[in-house]
Amino acid sequence: MVRARKIFAQHWLKSEKVLHQIIKAAEITKSDRILEIGPGTGVLTRQLLPLAQSVVAVEIDRDLCALLVKQLGKVSNFLLLQGDILSLALPDYDACKDLNKVVANIPYNITGPILEKLLGKISTPPVQSFDSIVLLVQKEVAERLYAKPGNRAFGALSVRVQYLAECELVCPVPAQCFSPPPKVDSAVVRLRPRQILPAATNPRNLETLVKLGFATKRKMLRNNLISVVERDKFTQLLEQLDINPQVRAEDLSVAQWVALSDRLEV
Repeated sequence: MVRARKIFAQHWLKSEKVLHQIIKAAEITKSDRILEIGPGTGVLTRQLLPLAQSVVAVEIDRDLCALLVKQLGKVSNFLLLQGDILSLALPDYDACKDLNKVVANIPYNITGPILEKLLGKISTPPVQSFDSIVLLVQKEVAERLYAKPGNRAFGALSVRVQYLAECELVCPVPAQCFSPPPKVDSAVVRLRPRQILPAATNPRNLETLVKLGFATKRKMLRNNLISVVERDKFTQLLEQLDINPQVRAEDLSVAQWVALSDRLEV
C-alpha cells in the first residue's frame, strides 16, 4: 500500500457517503469526459469510470502512478497522465481536448492556482472551459467561494470566482472522512463556469479594483481606494450607484463591483 505523502498534501477519502455525494453532484452521463486531479489510490476514479465516456487522471506522485497503472491500466476509458496539473498543457493531448467536467479531491496547498487554471482570471479566459467542476476543498476555502456579500468570509476570492462561475455547497466533509485525517475540515463545492452579466467593460480594471478594495478588509472601501480616487469624488460615485458611502469591500455584490469598475478607472 502506498503511504500518503505530506509533500503532496495527500489525504485519502474513505467515506462512501461523501463519494456518493460527489458523484451525485457531478451529474455524470455516458457522454461526459472527465478530468480528475490527484486521483491518489483511485477511490474516486473507480466510481467515475463506469459512468462516464472517459476519465483523464493527472497524478504527480510516481508511486501512485505505478499503482494506478497496475490496477486500472487496462480499463479502456481511462487515461493516466503523470505530472503537475499546474504545468501540464492539457490541450496538447488529443484525449484532453474534449474534457467537459472536472471531478476531484484536490491538494489543498495549491487550491488557488488550480481554481485559476480551471476558471481562468477575470481578465483572462481559461485555456479550456468546463460545464461543471466538482471539487473537494478545505472548508474555509469553500466558505469563501460561496459566501454572500456581507458575510465575513466574502472576499477577493469570492468576487473573482463568482464573477466567473456559479458556486454552491454540496456537503461538509469532516476530517475523519480521510486517512490520514487532515488538521482541517473540508467541503465539496460545485462550480458552473459562466461569466456574470453584464460583464465588466474593462475586466483588467475590475481585477485591479477588487485587489485594492480588499487590501485591508475591515477598512471602509473609500479608505482602501484613497490612493487612486479622491474621497469626495468616490463618495459622489457611490451615491450615484445607490451604495452607502461607508460601505466595506465585503458588502458589495459582484454586480456592484462590476458597476463600480465601469465607472472608475484605477
